Amino acid sequence: MKITRSTGYALLAVGYIAKHQDEKIILSQTISKAYNIPLEYLLKILQQLVKGNVLRSKRGPRGGFSLAKSPTKITMLAVLEAVDGPMEGQFSLAEYTKRDKFGAKTDKAYQKALDQAKAIFSRTRISDLLK
Repeated sequence: MKITRSTGYALLAVGYIAKHQDEKIILSQTISKAYNIPLEYLLKILQQLVKGNVLRSKRGPRGGFSLAKSPTKITMLAVLEAVDGPMEGQFSLAEYTKRDKFGAKTDKAYQKALDQAKAIFSRTRISDLLK
């Protein structure tokens, strides 16, 4: 499992918007400047978060971004998966090794670790990270 730069930026952006949610709408330029994230890159990430129902966007001169729901209802897993897709294993050693014991046991250990990581990310809410 790898947390990508895009996912890190997504977490920063969601956290920034959550911290400033009393301002209603947050400009992408504000987040870009606050964390020194290239604006065009950030805009692509923000659109993925909108598609993932983590953020809402408003177009126009008074446009920007806001949370799609309360920070208590947005999990780290939702942010990660909005940007990088479902958190799942990409390669089966058991299939590759024609189901020998080593490949099967390795897959089982990897899946257990992945399940534990998913459980932690799904329990961790954005609101927990703001405290």
